[in-house]
Amino acid sequence: DRWLWQPFSYLFIHGGFMHLLFNLFALWMFGMPVESEWGGAEFVKYYFLCGLGAAALTLALTPHSSVPVIGASGPIYGLLVAFAMLYPDAVVYLYFLIPISARNMALLFGLIEFFSGWSGARPGIANFAHLGGMVTGYIYIRWWWTIKIRAKAAFKDFGTGPKAPKSGSSRGRFQAIEGAGSQADPMTEVDRILDKILATGMESLTEEEREIMKRYSDKSKFQH
Repeated sequence: DRWLWQPFSYLFIHGGFMHLLFNLFALWMFGMPVESEWGGAEFVKYYFLCGLGAAALTLALTPHSSVPVIGASGPIYGLLVAFAMLYPDAVVYLYFLIPISARNMALLFGLIEFFSGWSGARPGIANFAHLGGMVTGYIYIRWWWTIKIRAKAAFKDFGTGPKAPKSGSSRGRFQAIEGAGSQADPMTEVDRILDKILATGMESLTEEEREIMKRYSDKSKFQH
């Protein structure tokens, strides 16, 4: 039977208490800092998107498998990718013993899932679901999320031309917030900071750059 809700409902079924406990721990560990950066709505959307990506890759690579896929590990691995891209140099203690950077841990886990999936070295483990969550998360953050932000900004500025902003316009208010005498285009600065986040992570931002992104985020929420 092909039930349409299964690509969502499988996320809420687990194979035992330890399976559920591990996923909840990882959700708390990696999900809290990501949610604090993005906000609840974006976090939930990303979580379920990674779940759909995990299901899609599993169906694509093992279409005739009779083994059911259950658990939220696909989105959890997606959150691991998000955490690693936001905080690449953050130190995580693998198995509570081995210190490793978030970036290297994400790469290590991705390689393990890839080779385990193709070799079948870990039967009973949905390696392709884990890998699907990671790949979906990376693609979304690396390309779609940035393209979406820039497209929204371009749409807001469409038709305004090179005219100086009026004193009451939202663009004028944003430049006023930046400080008197600033001549830089706010969206150019936002684009530069976004590129820096994607290249080196959130931890590389200066306090001034964090404040600029916070003001831009607040302004976007106000306009929506």
